[in-house]
Amino acid sequence: MGYPKRSEVAILLGFLQLILLEPVVGRFVVEKNSLKVTSPDSIKGNYDSAIGNFGIPQYGGSMAGTVVYPKDNRKGCKSFDDFGISFKAKAGALPNFVLIDRGDCFFALKVWNAQNAGAAAVLVADNIDEALITMDSPEEDGSSAKYIVNITIPSALISKSFGEKLKTAISGGNMVNVNLDWREAVPHPDDRVEYELWTNSNDECGVKCDMLMEFVKDFKGAAQILEQGGYTQFTPHYITWYCPHAFTISKQCKSQCINHGRYCAPDPEQDFSTGYEGKDVVHENLRQLCVFKVSNESKKPWVWWDYVTDFQIRCPMKEKKYNKECADVVIKSLGIDLRKVEKCMGDPETDSDNPVLKEEQAAQIGKGSRGDVTILPTLVVNNRQYRGKLEKGAVLKALCAGFEETTEPSVCLSGEVETNECLNNNAGCWKDDKANITACKDTFRGRVCECPVVNGVRFHGDGYSFCVATGPGRCKVSNGGCWHENRNGITFSACLDNEEGKCTCPPGFKGDGVKSCEDIDECKEKKACQCPECSCKNTWGSYECTCNEDLLYIRDHDTCISKRSSEVKSAWTAVWVILIGLGMAGGGSYLVYKYRWRSYMDSEIRAIMSQYMPLDSQNEVPDHIHEDRA
Repeated sequence: MGYPKRSEVAILLGFLQLILLEPVVGRFVVEKNSLKVTSPDSIKGNYDSAIGNFGIPQYGGSMAGTVVYPKDNRKGCKSFDDFGISFKAKAGALPNFVLIDRGDCFFALKVWNAQNAGAAAVLVADNIDEALITMDSPEEDGSSAKYIVNITIPSALISKSFGEKLKTAISGGNMVNVNLDWREAVPHPDDRVEYELWTNSNDECGVKCDMLMEFVKDFKGAAQILEQGGYTQFTPHYITWYCPHAFTISKQCKSQCINHGRYCAPDPEQDFSTGYEGKDVVHENLRQLCVFKVSNESKKPWVWWDYVTDFQIRCPMKEKKYNKECADVVIKSLGIDLRKVEKCMGDPETDSDNPVLKEEQAAQIGKGSRGDVTILPTLVVNNRQYRGKLEKGAVLKALCAGFEETTEPSVCLSGEVETNECLNNNAGCWKDDKANITACKDTFRGRVCECPVVNGVRFHGDGYSFCVATGPGRCKVSNGGCWHENRNGITFSACLDNEEGKCTCPPGFKGDGVKSCEDIDECKEKKACQCPECSCKNTWGSYECTCNEDLLYIRDHDTCISKRSSEVKSAWTAVWVILIGLGMAGGGSYLVYKYRWRSYMDSEIRAIMSQYMPLDSQNEVPDHIHEDRA
């Protein structure tokens, strides 16, 4: 297969770990700090100690304290509260550094128990004569995950012989005072710090993956400001193994590797029969490397931080979005040249070396004072591996310790970082240019894409590709994020001003209601003008239907009728209305006349008869002539 001869034994053994589940053996350089005993005189002097791979070492600084060796629970595997032991220093006294014996439980658990009892730092005395090793955190599980992330005090491993000297001095009644010094733990030759982060795009590897991604998101703002100011030179790296030649046709290699077994990664779920495969991780690792290279060529290497955080948010494995399609959307949203990225990645199926990944494998091998990179995540500052908690404040201290004195940037002096990423291409977040509304927010930890609240109207969405207004009044704010269009003075909208916040294309249109609503051709789809005499013409949002010759179209019934028949019917209708009206008027007049005539005749007859024959109901009529004479 044309593999070059390598001295990189760690890489080969790294892949064998995938198959045989054996630990990696490589050249691991222990990062040390100086421990100085100031009293008693019998053991006064400088000693080496190996910085723990958790907690927060005081890079660039030092700590003074008094060493305390507990009478009980000397291995620190149980809570010191159970023994009534407290290491909290009294007011005005030096802080207590607790000496604990190695054995029986995890290093991190020992430190956690001592921290809870008030210790300012922990020294773990080795129980065998050997070269110093680095105390690492245990394989994550439910119990250890709860305390590892909360360890804040520094810790270090000391040799068995030095531990015995400390115990002898303490048992002899001496006060043992020491200084822990991290000022030389990171070289600081000039006014620029070079650092690299060995990471992974896999988001299903448990607590360490979660911790790594939280760090990347939290540290992004500071990293970008340092890079933009020219204070640092950052380089991301990804650990890659290769498949031994004898196994290249095996099921494991085919599912875990690309380029015919040259570049491999472990199965994300540790299950070869389901979910994503190791080669999926290699693909994305390669893509993230190429995103960095393309961004670096355009003088914007800090865009890598935006891509990895956005990809983790938008394309997680749990949602089955960990794929090229989702990655391409993120790349385009950040204004990165997708064609250059694809060219950089090359063909993963070819039986030849990939220049980018080949360079990564070479970089894993330790050079100078730096050992082989075998642990994820690993941070290297000025070619020294960082030890301690992967936390923004601690890492920033380590970076600042790498500057030559008096050349530190202001972020190292104030601890504050101001960002203004939203002004540059909206930082890849969603934006409505017409309404000038954006989901981009500048924060201390860098920009975040969160849908906004505008005039009491809340927008919902992923903050990257879309934000949609919901609730009453939403249609007044950028049309609720729904489709709308105006043609020739006519406007159609898919926005409905309701609580649901759904975008629904209006009648005469079809589509998702958000990005588009297309006019329905009622004529072509035979939804109108189906009568034999009809002629259909499609219009925007509607249609026009006409009838042949002298026929008239009735839209409600989708039919044509004769114009003449309609006119004759209309004329006869008018005639009948007039005749009926005249008849009703004549009949009414006759009834009125008849009623009034009968009333008149009745009154006359009654008057005449009353003179000759008084009625029973009326009094005798007086003699009008007699009355006149009187």
